[in-house]
Amino acid sequence: MVQITRRKFMQGSVVAVAGGIYMPQLFVRALRIAEADGSKPVTAGPDQGNTLIIIQLAGGNDGLNTVVPYQNGTYYSVRPTLAVKQNEVIPLNQELGLAPSLKDLKPIWDAGHLAIVDGVGYNNPNFSHFEAMDIWQTADPLLQKHDGWLSTLVDGYVDRNGHPLGAVGLGSGIPPALCCPPVPPPVVDSPASYKLFSDPRYPKTAGLRESALQQLYASYKAPAPYAALLDSTQTSAAASTAALQSIVTGYQPKVQYPSNSLADGLKLFASLVAGGHGLRIGYVILGGFDTHADQYAHQQSLLQTLSTSVAAFYNDLAAQGKSDDVLVVTWSEFGRRVAENTSQGTDHGSAAPMFVLGGKVKGGMLGEPPDLTNLDDGNLKFAVDFRSVYASVLQEWLEVDSKSLLGQQFPTLPLLG
Repeated sequence: MVQITRRKFMQGSVVAVAGGIYMPQLFVRALRIAEADGSKPVTAGPDQGNTLIIIQLAGGNDGLNTVVPYQNGTYYSVRPTLAVKQNEVIPLNQELGLAPSLKDLKPIWDAGHLAIVDGVGYNNPNFSHFEAMDIWQTADPLLQKHDGWLSTLVDGYVDRNGHPLGAVGLGSGIPPALCCPPVPPPVVDSPASYKLFSDPRYPKTAGLRESALQQLYASYKAPAPYAALLDSTQTSAAASTAALQSIVTGYQPKVQYPSNSLADGLKLFASLVAGGHGLRIGYVILGGFDTHADQYAHQQSLLQTLSTSVAAFYNDLAAQGKSDDVLVVTWSEFGRRVAENTSQGTDHGSAAPMFVLGGKVKGGMLGEPPDLTNLDDGNLKFAVDFRSVYASVLQEWLEVDSKSLLGQQFPTLPLLG
């Protein structure tokens, strides 16, 4: 068997451990954190409780063509080519309606389990994608915080005491909103790839190589530097990889999911919820909303992906008696300007709607309808601070003190029935 030294392990862990062991990024992140921050004890998280699913609409979703002011003449005059035709809008009330591509969400609205918070934003909005994302992910418009707004909750949801899948991010990297507890949550690019891979050139030694890796982690016991962190990470990673493979293989959804990456991710979350595997926070991204040109068809296609995927997820959970246990929240780093540009698109704007849905949601419109005549340099003025939505989710759904996590107290919204 090839001997793997600690030095080689630390140097080679970005892609592969010396000797042919390839690792999920959970191992790599843990080692980097250990080198930077030192070892910290990990506390146990709760086994059961409400589940929060965050869907990030990356790129800046155009709110006016999502929740459409279909009775507003100004909307049609400033968007001569982009406006959703009045006869295609799905009415929600006498002022606002859904884009036609969101039709699969209408039954959830009719059942009273979809709330739309309109006009969400903050003072002095930032129109840079990366800085605006950081603001939403840290809940800090001043960009002085470094930890994600959910990072404190994630600490303890992923640990050696039976909660390896308490928080899960989908994608290629840890979502900043969940970053960074001592033991980071698993990040799953795809269930099939979330496992230890041995060098395919040497299949007969796969077991020995994995055993060597596990032994290397196990060799770091207190009072060795980083012992608690490495021990917790090794145990959590081993448990989460094994659990995830088993869960995904055995899950039988009650509905047909569409074929797209968002639906695949939500189906994974549904399997964790339905199976009682302790998922408390799930995070997934749907990108592509930076629609500076040729917006209409592209955005409507993305909204259809969102609508069909979320509806399948909700209906799957409802069929399994679990829809009351899950709250889905969508957000985007900013909206778009009110008027269309010369490329049949829209440029970076400010306030936009957020969707909140689940079996215990008190459905309806919250916030204020967009005022298209009282603008701030061509942009909508916000009516609801996004941190009020966060505070509502934290206090009413996750049942934690929002002030301690957000830094101050924000008004809450009547999201839950």
